[in-house]
Amino acid sequence: MGHGHGHGVPAGQAASAGSKYLSRLWLAVGLGCVTFVMQVVVGLLTGSLALLADSAHVFTDIFGVTLAAVAVMVARRPAKKQGRTFGMFRAEVLAALANAVLLFAVAGWVLYEAISRIAEPPEVPGLPVTVVAFVGLLMNVVSFLLLRAGSKESLNVRGAYLEVMADMIGSVGVLVSGLVTLLFGWRYADPIIGVAIGLFVLPRAWKLGRSALRILFQHAPHGVDVGEISTELAALPGVANVHDLHVWTLTSGMEVASAHLAVEADAEPAGVLGAAQNLLAAEYSIEHATLQVEPRESATKCQQLSW
Repeated sequence: MGHGHGHGVPAGQAASAGSKYLSRLWLAVGLGCVTFVMQVVVGLLTGSLALLADSAHVFTDIFGVTLAAVAVMVARRPAKKQGRTFGMFRAEVLAALANAVLLFAVAGWVLYEAISRIAEPPEVPGLPVTVVAFVGLLMNVVSFLLLRAGSKESLNVRGAYLEVMADMIGSVGVLVSGLVTLLFGWRYADPIIGVAIGLFVLPRAWKLGRSALRILFQHAPHGVDVGEISTELAALPGVANVHDLHVWTLTSGMEVASAHLAVEADAEPAGVLGAAQNLLAAEYSIEHATLQVEPRESATKCQQLSW
């Protein structure tokens, strides 16, 4: 009887939530590179294990943010009528998942190193560590502020944001351990701060990975009750029942739905279709909904599918 879909964005203009933060992502990469080079050079010249260890963390930060930026660029590639019908938006979600795995690995390495150092804490030169950590902290704060707004809109940018935040916390930890070593000569400051950093990063990495997997497995968006949507669609005038309802996220800020609406014999298909699209857009911010309006007796055919 009828089939239709609605878009909130004109054709050819669709963009992911993270696309408008691409320049900020690249700027954060540049700041991270400056910090990395500085830490490696000073760490090698002074023999500071703390700086060299933190530079490894900074490297993963650079890699993670670069991955996020490249994912946005890939996601911008247009969809094709054959093959990439949904475009490359899922690249952002894959990048977020990779960032989560990377954060887990770095946090685990930091915890391992910190625990091994507690038994025999090394001597860390306080002054160079303090100076370099302070400069690195300033770089991280700038990157943190650049990505903060985007982290609320895009899962991919949130992954980069968490990378920067973890590195910023690491810089604070190195700064504190450097000051404590410089002022009091207490060598246990470095491993204790390392444990704190690892424990801070792990739950955030878990949350990011869980969110990415939720999208990749095409679960309903967080906070969306599919049963409630089905009930409200079924309550529309002329709708007899709702089946084959699916709601999922393509990438952050791009929710998609599809459903079959079986209608009464005297129902106007176009009216039912419009009412359903308006309901999904107004109540659930689902701008792209593919809805099939069909006679009530056709609903039994859907139940005969083997999968």
